[in-house]
Amino acid sequence: MKRALVLVLLAACHSSDPAVAPAVPSASATPPSPTPVETVAPTPPPAPKADALPAPKPTTIALARTGDAALDATLADADKAFEAGDLDKALAGYDAARKSAPKRAAGSVGVARVKVTKAAPSLGFAAASSNADVTAAAKDLRRAAELEPAFGPAFIEEGRALLLLGDAPKAEAALRKGVALVPGEAEAHSALGVALLATGKSEEALAELTKAKELDPGSAARRGNLGTVLFMRGRVPDAIKEYETQVRLVPDDARAHSDLGTALLAQSDFTHALPELRRAIELDPKRATFHSNLGYAFQLEGKVGDAITEYRAALKIDPKLASAWINLATALARDPKTRAEARQALKTAAAIDPTDPRVKANLEELDALEKGKK
Repeated sequence: MKRALVLVLLAACHSSDPAVAPAVPSASATPPSPTPVETVAPTPPPAPKADALPAPKPTTIALARTGDAALDATLADADKAFEAGDLDKALAGYDAARKSAPKRAAGSVGVARVKVTKAAPSLGFAAASSNADVTAAAKDLRRAAELEPAFGPAFIEEGRALLLLGDAPKAEAALRKGVALVPGEAEAHSALGVALLATGKSEEALAELTKAKELDPGSAARRGNLGTVLFMRGRVPDAIKEYETQVRLVPDDARAHSDLGTALLAQSDFTHALPELRRAIELDPKRATFHSNLGYAFQLEGKVGDAITEYRAALKIDPKLASAWINLATALARDPKTRAEARQALKTAAAIDPTDPRVKANLEELDALEKGKK
């Protein structure tokens, strides 16, 4: 069952607004173009071809590792069912293991992780915040870890559940113990990397996500996660290399194309960024952030009319996408005839997210523009 934890591009800033809004043009006679996200860097070497990489490893951490032949046979069948996505069969198998060996952790861990999977189909950080079923499962996993402290998967599954609940510090503590016990599991390193990133330890996160990729180089999720943390640390060419490999591995994944396009955009490589951002929309036309990102690319390139069209498309899909309102305002502010509409767009963004500092900064710039006009 392909349930590797996946990072979202620019997660350090937000989880669903990948594009940073350009500032409203200043009050100078000739308003400047939006500031590029990043300086141009050398083109990285070509990414390896997907067919040259090994098949991705299962993301399910096997629980059939107790040393008890009969128990492991039951757990192995449940592990197989879980990896195949047959949650009911997996739950029945794990529950049978729990009842047959109540003093061992594995069965309880299996039951809890099935419950987490059923309750939280999305694997984003804090995606199941305050979810009662995931909260209960996390407590069950804590008890399982205390029951058998040498059983690494208990700590890994507890940490993954805590990440879904948004408790990064506790997740980090559990995952560190799990990684020490099962150092050969790519998903363990990946989950710890996500927890470290969520607690602001991006350098340590990079090390863990690099290890996850080394253990599972054919996994698109591992490549994408590593690309994201590289991007966040300013290593844009290296990030592009990982995203390019991810796109080769999963050519129909809209998020992969979007992330690659955004990274290429950070180098002002419009020639290659625009096709990736357009492809993301072709694959998932109802994702508002994809339209906003393409609009941002157009605006950086100076195609303000095209940018406005994409921002409006994004807001038609998701009227609460604050960054699209801000970006729309910056585009509208270039024309004195549409500055009133730009101001209203910024007020709308402020109502959606009163804490966003970009709104205040852009309103101040808009005030300066209006004073300059007068």
